[in-house]
Amino acid sequence: MAASMSSSLSALLKKSTLDDHEQILDASNKALKSSKSDLEAQHVKVVALLKLERYHDAVTFIEESGDVLKKRVGLEYAYALYKTGRLEDAAELSSSLKERGARHIEAQSRYRLEDPSRTLELYKRLRSQKVDSEDGDLRVNQSAIHAQAQWLGVADPEIPRRPERDALTAFETAYNAACGSIARGEYAQAEFLLKRAEELCKQSDDLTDQQKADELVPIRAQQLYVLLYLGKASEAEALAAGIKLEEASDLSTRKIAEVNILLTATILNPFLAHKAFHSTTKIPPADKLFSYQTVPLDSNKLTLDLQAFKFHGIISSTSRTLQQSSSISISTGVLLASFFNAAAHARNGTGKPAIRSILPELESRPNDVGLILTLVQLYVLGGNITSAVELVESFFNRLEDSTVETEQAIRFDPVLVSVLIGLYKKRGQDAHRKAELAKAAAYWTTRPNPPTSLLAAAGTSLLESQTEDDVKSASAIFSKLHEQLPNDKATIAGYVASHAENGDSQFAEDVDKLTSTSELTGNIDVDALESAGIPQSSNALAIAQLGQTRKRAAPDSVSTRRKRIRKSRLPKDYDENKKPDPERWLPIKDRSYYRAPKGKKKGKRGGDDRTQGGAVNEDLNVETKPSPAPTATASGASKKKKSKGKK
Repeated sequence: MAASMSSSLSALLKKSTLDDHEQILDASNKALKSSKSDLEAQHVKVVALLKLERYHDAVTFIEESGDVLKKRVGLEYAYALYKTGRLEDAAELSSSLKERGARHIEAQSRYRLEDPSRTLELYKRLRSQKVDSEDGDLRVNQSAIHAQAQWLGVADPEIPRRPERDALTAFETAYNAACGSIARGEYAQAEFLLKRAEELCKQSDDLTDQQKADELVPIRAQQLYVLLYLGKASEAEALAAGIKLEEASDLSTRKIAEVNILLTATILNPFLAHKAFHSTTKIPPADKLFSYQTVPLDSNKLTLDLQAFKFHGIISSTSRTLQQSSSISISTGVLLASFFNAAAHARNGTGKPAIRSILPELESRPNDVGLILTLVQLYVLGGNITSAVELVESFFNRLEDSTVETEQAIRFDPVLVSVLIGLYKKRGQDAHRKAELAKAAAYWTTRPNPPTSLLAAAGTSLLESQTEDDVKSASAIFSKLHEQLPNDKATIAGYVASHAENGDSQFAEDVDKLTSTSELTGNIDVDALESAGIPQSSNALAIAQLGQTRKRAAPDSVSTRRKRIRKSRLPKDYDENKKPDPERWLPIKDRSYYRAPKGKKKGKRGGDDRTQGGAVNEDLNVETKPSPAPTATASGASKKKKSKGKK
């Protein structure tokens, strides 16, 4: 009976078309009723379920049927795991399979797991094994990996920042290049690339009208994001009105588009904004967003909760996230939960009241990085830089005493190091700043894949000191950077400068990569520099410029009008035709035309023989004594006896 059912199933499969998946599924189920262990019928059922996009049913059926079927349908099982969101299981299973299709499933799973280095390696291997029908798709997927690496901050610095010409020939590659530009903050270039992607999508002959409408939704949602960042509010509103959300087949894309559209609307009532945000599309668990998408969405949600005064709910939800992280963590999810947990405890307050509300939480979580950064920001806003420095330094000291390698990596994390360096710079502590950079550089030079920006800043700072030990440290740093970035001009310049004592001939090849001095100084007018004289400081220039603006002369063409004086300020006998007396400001007795009344002598007044304020007449034989010089007090002012009145 089982053999007859299997033969009838084979006959049905021969007569069926590729679209008769329901009939194939029914036939396989009938065959399995007679023999549950019919491997051929089981395989057919798995394929039919996948064709009908019933991925959860396929996974359940495979796992219930046993290891024999799992081994038979390994590729189908890996694909079903990928489609149901079990990405780790899909990547692990597909990596053990030998089929080319398994490499595709593993690459897609690693991409969703945000492992761009492994994904890029897989796609390079697939492209090396040339299959003409796959080359276009592989090129598109590779460009998506490069964009993801930019978002995650792990992009290869050797990859050119400007898109290649081939990227502008297809809307998928143009869209991925635009995403990479957004990740780098190059929004003007992203706007151009997205417009290009929209044009290419509309002009595509390989897509139906429905497919074009589906592909245009993510492109326009990304355009809306760029326009909002560029401050083009009117253009963003016009674009938002034209986005047809119902045409987006992908629910995560529809969710992101809805949130971006909400940002263009002006909703003054925070409770209405909260309701509108929570009315957007719900994303199924299998359709997992990337971290760089989840973080802003969660941030928007918690911000609206704060504005709606849902403090207890925020504290409850974020506390669960913080409790799940047993060790010190700087992951984006944990930091976000810590930030909003502190804001909820402060009840949206700032200043000293907010600090007093958050400090008890620091006692229970002394190594909470997000909490420490929140307090640092509050201290800085209040002008208390000293407390901010002491808080970060004490946290770093605790990490330095730890023997856990992950905590040592957190201690020298570039972001946290830059926070302390910024605080030192705010206080003018250059020696502390250089020491911190040198300490961080000494740690990272012994580790693989060190942060290049941190090493470059440390090497440049050490070169400025000009001491022998610092120059040696800078030489080691730039040697490490030169291995990673052999063609980076800033790295080459630092490498040559730190090794200058060894002679120029040894680095002639590196020097040739730098821009020549003649090219750098070709547009400089030496005569103009000489005539300009010694350059003034920025402060002196600002004062001079301020003086010019305040004492700007009136143009020649503008006629100056005489200021009108009110009559109440004029004397009673004022005659505007009469010239005013030039000596009217002098006392009457000191005016040239003054005549003393009879019986009084005027000659002695203001005469040259008076001693106060004039030359001493030596014929008077007046003995003069030198007056004592004033003695400066500690405060710089002469001491006087205070009266008993007001102080």
